[in-house]
Amino acid sequence: MTAAPTSAFSAFALEPFPMLRPGDDLASAITDVLTRTSTALQTGDIVVVASKIVSFAEKRYVDLTNITPTAEALELSAQTGKPAPVVQLILDESVSHFVAGDRGPIIAQHRLGLQLTSAGVDRAGAEGAWLLPVDPDASARALRDALITYTGADVAVVIADSDGRADRRGATAISIGAAGVAPLRITEHGDKRQEETLTDMIAAAAGIILGQRGRGAPVAILRGIAYEHSDAGVATMLHHAPHS
Repeated sequence: MTAAPTSAFSAFALEPFPMLRPGDDLASAITDVLTRTSTALQTGDIVVVASKIVSFAEKRYVDLTNITPTAEALELSAQTGKPAPVVQLILDESVSHFVAGDRGPIIAQHRLGLQLTSAGVDRAGAEGAWLLPVDPDASARALRDALITYTGADVAVVIADSDGRADRRGATAISIGAAGVAPLRITEHGDKRQEETLTDMIAAAAGIILGQRGRGAPVAILRGIAYEHSDAGVATMLHHAPHS
C-alpha cells in the first residue's frame, strides 16, 4: 500500500518527566505527566519512548560484580578500553560482533535480530548496566494498550534506542519496538517505488527532542504523521530473526 503523504508534523517532549525506579508503571508515569502539564493525547499521535525507561520498568538491570569475563571478553576489553564485564554482557547479548575502527565501537548482532553498538548494553555507573527490553515490540504493544485505556486516544508507540553507526562518529536514534504503526511504508513517484523504514524516521525525529545522556526527556509526542495502523512490529522488517 502506498503511504499517505505527510506534509507537516509537530513534536514535543513530555517534561518535566520524573525519575523512574525499577519496576515503575511507565504508562501511569506518562499519564501523570500528561495530567500535570494539562496535555491531552490525540488519536493518531505517536508516543516515542526511550528504550532505557522501558528497561527501567522491566527491571533489566545487571550487577556487573556478578559477571565473570571470558578470555574473549578480556581480549576485547584490552582492545577497546571497555570494562571487561561490560564486554562480556555485549557478547552474552549478541550472536556475532565486529570492532569498527582500531578501538571500537563494538558493533553487535543482538539476539533480537538488531544490529547495535554494544548490543544495546547501557552502563549504569561503575558497577551496573541496563539491557534492552526482552521483547521491544511486546513492550510497545503493552504500553500502547495501557495508554489507550488511560486516555481514550488511539495512539501508536515507538520505542527508540540511541545507536552509533560503524561508518561515522556520533549517535543517532533508531526504532527497536513499535505498536500501532507499520514499521515500513511504501512511497511512489512516477515509476519509482521505495520501501522506507518509517519507525526509524519517527525515532530519529523524536531523537532531536529526546537528546542523549542527561537530557531528562525520555518521552516525546509526534503529531500529524500519516501512517498505516499495524501491530506488525519492528521485528518483521529485520533481516535476521530473533534468537532465543
